Amino acid sequence: MDPIKFPSRPSSRSTALFSRNPRQTRPTPSSIFAISIVTSLALLCFSYIFLFSSAESTKFGIIIDGGSTGTRIHVFRYRVGRSRNLVFDFKEGSDSLKVNPGLSTYGEQPEAVSDSLGELLEFGRKKVPKEQWGETEIRLMATAGLRLLDDELQDKILEECRKVLRVSGFKFHDEWASVITGSDEGVYAWIVANYALGTLGGNPLDTTGIIELGGASAQVTFVSSEFMPSKFSRSIKFGNVTYNLYSHSFLHFGQDVAHESLRETLIKGDFSPAADSLHKEMYIDPCTPKGYLPQSSNLSLGFVAEKSKYSSELQARGNFSECRSAALRLLHKGKVFMPKLQGNFLATENFFYTSKFFRLRQRAFLSDLMMAGQHFCGEDWSKLKKKHQSLNEEELLRYCFSSAYIVALLHDSLGIALDDERISFANQVENIPLDWALGAFILQSTAKLDVQETDWITTIFSSESPTLFSIVAISAILMFVAWSISKWRKPHLKTVYDLEKGRYIVSRIGRS
Repeated sequence: MDPIKFPSRPSSRSTALFSRNPRQTRPTPSSIFAISIVTSLALLCFSYIFLFSSAESTKFGIIIDGGSTGTRIHVFRYRVGRSRNLVFDFKEGSDSLKVNPGLSTYGEQPEAVSDSLGELLEFGRKKVPKEQWGETEIRLMATAGLRLLDDELQDKILEECRKVLRVSGFKFHDEWASVITGSDEGVYAWIVANYALGTLGGNPLDTTGIIELGGASAQVTFVSSEFMPSKFSRSIKFGNVTYNLYSHSFLHFGQDVAHESLRETLIKGDFSPAADSLHKEMYIDPCTPKGYLPQSSNLSLGFVAEKSKYSSELQARGNFSECRSAALRLLHKGKVFMPKLQGNFLATENFFYTSKFFRLRQRAFLSDLMMAGQHFCGEDWSKLKKKHQSLNEEELLRYCFSSAYIVALLHDSLGIALDDERISFANQVENIPLDWALGAFILQSTAKLDVQETDWITTIFSSESPTLFSIVAISAILMFVAWSISKWRKPHLKTVYDLEKGRYIVSRIGRS
């Protein structure tokens, strides 16, 4: 019998001619787990994009300014863009309402504050869509008026405010009703001023300082490169830029409180400019135009009582120079550390209102205000009333003192030259109001956004977040699917060489 001859095979073939079991890669439990982890991380990234990079939508925020002369609510609208930037629209995207009197007047009857806040909250509810009340934060920030009260009275008034705000329908925490420091007030005003000017977030040396003259206090805030004691130094970070600010509030040196302090000083006989006195217990008031007599009937009861006391103990004899000297004497009592003024400044609030009354240009020199004040203080009261018939008596009486006080504060106390061009009188920039409440809202909103960006994973895994349950459930489903797919791997194949037919036969092997 002839020997069996096997067909020759190319040398490139495997030597396993009779039986070949191609090795199949079977997914291991560790690889399945790794795939699941990657899938879950991808899901987290998707959640971040979905939660924090959604299309722009309008949001709201509310700040209640508890000032010395009244309480004002500000309702702000803003958007969070896809690039995670805040878009404010303070020109048309804000509404406000003021009611009188200020919170500090409720010291003897704190519970009465509910009526004042109720009117403001009703205004806020009309401006914010009802479906967004619960997510709209509301904060109450009281300023110098409440700072003048003792701590016990402050706490009583604030607690009454909290009772009202808790049931307002808006998002509120008790600590969001507080008395802010004068330094905070100055910093917030500095922020909104530089936001409006477009310098916030840029070179600190390009920023503009702010000098405010309120009713009960005055604030000075600006960037300084000098060494400062810690009580006057504030560090603010906006974006990637840190600003080292000098900020100080002169409590009791706002225009209204300073004017009242001056009158009390005159009545006590501590300061009599032109002469010791006209006669016993009658002193000269150099800050009220001559000829003034308290005879108007359209006044508040408190002001009538004040005028009665005034007429019996003070004689009006307006004199700008003597009024300025008296104002400077008051200011010396509040003299504190202050570095050299750097850069340009905006003088706001009563600085602006006084310059507007005298029809001065925005960049008027202090010398212009001084000349206008000299003319006003030296005018007879009857002529002033006839010339300014649109103003009530209380308002008109302010301007002799305010003009002299501003020159004494800015020139004699702060050292700003009478012909210095760095000072601008303003209450808005590019139609944006220079209100410290706007600055507070800008700072708090950007800080809140920074926390969301740096802590978005914590936000997702918060026990209060419904997103956590969704992620866990979807991840479990994905892991089950991955495991199921791994069971449907490719079948095992076996290759056998058929001697009779002289060829290879491939057959399927059942799963073990």
